[in-house]
Amino acid sequence: MKRYEIDWRQNSVNSKIRLMHDSFTKTPKERSIRPFLPPDSSSGNLQLDPAFCWQAVYSRDHRFDGRFFAGCSTTGIYCRPICPVSFGHPESIHWFQSAAAAEKAGFRPCRRCHPDISPGSSAWFGTWAVVSRALKLISEGALDGGNLEQLAERVGIGSRHLRRLFQQHLGASPLKVARSHRVLVARNLIVETRVPITEIAIGTGFRSIRQFNHSLRKAFGHPPTKLRRLHGTATARDPQSGIIVQLPYRPPFDWASLIDFFRSRATPGVESVDGEVYRRSVEIAGVAGAIEVWHDPRHARLSMRVLLPGCDRLMQVVQRARRMFDLGADALHIASYLARDSRLARMVDERPGLRVPGAWNGFELSVLAILGQNLTESPREGVVDQFVKTFGDPIHISVPGISHLFPQPDRLAKANLESFGIPAPQAETISALAKAVLDGTIKFDSINGVRDAVTQLNRLPGLTEDAAEYIAMRALGDPDAFSSPGPEFRRAMAVRRSTVTAEEALRVFEAYRPWRAYAAMHYWGSMRHSGRQTHSRGRFRSSTARSTRRRNTAFRRPPFRP
Repeated sequence: MKRYEIDWRQNSVNSKIRLMHDSFTKTPKERSIRPFLPPDSSSGNLQLDPAFCWQAVYSRDHRFDGRFFAGCSTTGIYCRPICPVSFGHPESIHWFQSAAAAEKAGFRPCRRCHPDISPGSSAWFGTWAVVSRALKLISEGALDGGNLEQLAERVGIGSRHLRRLFQQHLGASPLKVARSHRVLVARNLIVETRVPITEIAIGTGFRSIRQFNHSLRKAFGHPPTKLRRLHGTATARDPQSGIIVQLPYRPPFDWASLIDFFRSRATPGVESVDGEVYRRSVEIAGVAGAIEVWHDPRHARLSMRVLLPGCDRLMQVVQRARRMFDLGADALHIASYLARDSRLARMVDERPGLRVPGAWNGFELSVLAILGQNLTESPREGVVDQFVKTFGDPIHISVPGISHLFPQPDRLAKANLESFGIPAPQAETISALAKAVLDGTIKFDSINGVRDAVTQLNRLPGLTEDAAEYIAMRALGDPDAFSSPGPEFRRAMAVRRSTVTAEEALRVFEAYRPWRAYAAMHYWGSMRHSGRQTHSRGRFRSSTARSTRRRNTAFRRPPFRP
């Protein structure tokens, strides 16, 4: 059966891997390796490290958006690090921590990337933020069962002003945007799945079959049944098959290391790794289900089976999955930068396309980090298993290894965790975390910035800095998140000696900015590989010794007796 790919690739600029200017390619001892230099005596403000900024600019990675700005002295314009326009000669670029600092220096905002409305700026909560929130609500189906007035009320403005903002920023009305979104999702479901046509029409928000058929015919020139017949998916659907979507990525992609990481940290009953297939339970807006993800290297994509009633939450599942498997990273650019270090060059060659594993839910990962999970260790399986069975809701679904949803914040905030064997300090931290998530103090999104979220996490009683950085790396998607390395990490970093000190390890990792999280994953992979080799060598030596002893015993002569 011919399958057409649903392209969920995020809009991004394919940046070329370019070497930095000679002035920014000095050795780690010659150049500054911190993202922020010491205070300038003349201004008293922190200076940005150009090497850090240029690496973020060349990657065009959206995770650096809003963290700094670049002003070009030849044009008098300042831009965001994700601006698709070339910045020009490095000597004409000046770096600023905020849009206000750039404007104070006499630069005007770029009309292509609009740095004055970047994340974290004062205008972020202005008109474009209103449109962004409205778009998010539309993608979640806000206009499927309601009307424009209700949508405008949810974003806090009038319907007329909302239409004006949509026309200004997008060139289309909210109803047209919602209709286009519904038609696109419906078309993908028709040609990709075996979901009945009637169910697709209802699930995508059309009020009648007639409206559904008219919209599909107007958009694609064929009615829904003919679209399905042309693409060979007219057979009946297996009720257990779910919806299969494709998640493309930019090669190379190290699936083996990624699935190995998830296997070693799978939460019993919530997550399961069987061979090369990753499974877990999910909950979207109170609806429980499961997903299955496997690798399709022939087509450079991941295939994901979504087991949820209906398809109205499909877009949210896809967006979370893309973040979880780090599908938006430019692996070639990151590898080219890390390979300059002699310690990492061999590791980069051995594991091309290494990604940083994300998390499905930030609260879930934070609880596991409090219980002891980090980059080199995992909490005891029995403790986590009992924790999930006690506080998690059971889920009845025919997926191997999946039986529960992870406990929710409202339940853990009121639970007596100490009575179930959890130590008092960890129980207090989990309870404080759950309450902070419920009242909105801690939000696991990037709207207010990764560092703000880490600051709030560090204020929790009993949460270590290492745990907060681990959460930032996986749940918040910070590519530069890293804390003090443990003894196992330092042994993996050692070159021709037994280990390195903690101070030396931190100094080495400073040279990996802004990709310290990826460098840490390379060391983790090397550590896992060397551990397996040592284990296999030990088993080989012990078996050889046993066979030698048996052979010597078999040929041993009896003692001489006169």
